Amino acid sequence: MTPKRFFVEKIAEECVLTGDEFRHAKNVLRLAEGDEATLLDGSGKEYDAVVTRVSRSELTLHVVGERVSDKEPKREYCLFIGALKGDKTEWVVQKATELGVSRVVVFSSRYCAAYMNENKLERLRRVAREAAKQCLRTVAPAVGYAPDFSAALACAQAYDTKLFACEFLNENEASMSAIEGSCAVMVGSEGGFTEAEFEEAKRAGFRGITLGKRILRAETAAIASLALVAHSMGELG
Repeated sequence: MTPKRFFVEKIAEECVLTGDEFRHAKNVLRLAEGDEATLLDGSGKEYDAVVTRVSRSELTLHVVGERVSDKEPKREYCLFIGALKGDKTEWVVQKATELGVSRVVVFSSRYCAAYMNENKLERLRRVAREAAKQCLRTVAPAVGYAPDFSAALACAQAYDTKLFACEFLNENEASMSAIEGSCAVMVGSEGGFTEAEFEEAKRAGFRGITLGKRILRAETAAIASLALVAHSMGELG
């Protein structure tokens, strides 16, 4: 059985779980003294640990070994997604984490009907952490928010390749099979993008891509785009 995985802020010889991670370890997984666990600090390493003490408010583990994980992608790719209604954004963050993204940026745009606040953003971060543990990653993607479209474009400037999923394009402006360097993928909300937003994105270095003849739901387009990028970068086979 694979040891249970927990994120900690800093690795030391003795680590203490508190808060949500402690409650999950004690109340859901019912870890006890002598049980094994894997600790993660976001560095790309996994740390083998053994539970040494369980109290009413914290759980102490002794670190006995470490190793570098092979589950993180070799190159960085990021998803920019327009805020979606209901729990769709959470679903996208979960699946994007499984596909290996290093970062998810949720943004507002002209036709975006959903909204974000600090509570929702923290919920998305928890979803990313849980998804990272489930798929055996050692790093949870950073999840951030851009309050408008221009701010989202500014967040993407450092990426070498910038792809813009556009429902009104007839052909690709960039090759999905030859992605160079790091990559940012931008997908709109349920309402899609305006042509003015597309032009602004092109001025910021984005190139349009189409995902075929059919109009995809926003969440489908996001995951389909990421899967193509991950495959191109050698992360899916």
